[in-house]
Amino acid sequence: MTPMVQSAELLLDPALDASVRREWAALSDAGLPSQNRHRGESNRPHITVAVAASMPDAVDDGAAIRFDPLDVRLGGLVVFGGRSATLARLVVPSVELLDLHARVHAAVGPGSFDNVDTGRWTPHVTLARRLTTVEAGAAVQLLSNSIEDLMGSAVALRRWDGEAKREWRIG
Repeated sequence: MTPMVQSAELLLDPALDASVRREWAALSDAGLPSQNRHRGESNRPHITVAVAASMPDAVDDGAAIRFDPLDVRLGGLVVFGGRSATLARLVVPSVELLDLHARVHAAVGPGSFDNVDTGRWTPHVTLARRLTTVEAGAAVQLLSNSIEDLMGSAVALRRWDGEAKREWRIG
């Protein structure tokens, strides 16, 4: 059995969080897949900074990472392919965001997944998963009618334990 993933994620300020949730709701209201459909308490807009099969204790307890809130700009839409599509808002990289990513990645060490490695990471906030190509096109068309950059900040760094289904703040 494959272990569940472990991740470190940035949480958004209340206004930016609400803006993303409005996009989730617009997709859901249109009958399209949306993160809005996941009602778990821990489901919230976030930027995944690191993913691994396991996290070192120094990451879990926050000893290895200092976190200071940073400005965040959500840009245009992106569709990631695969067996099904994922629709997301790109996060415009800043020096501060890339620095934090590098520090988290160094703290996680060799168990990090390739798609979040330094130089391969595409920072984003997921809007919908498991879309067909038709649904992805409809979702992009729907949200593109009013797309504009969203400004705010990342206010916390959390750890998500996918196996235990629990979260806590770190850094």
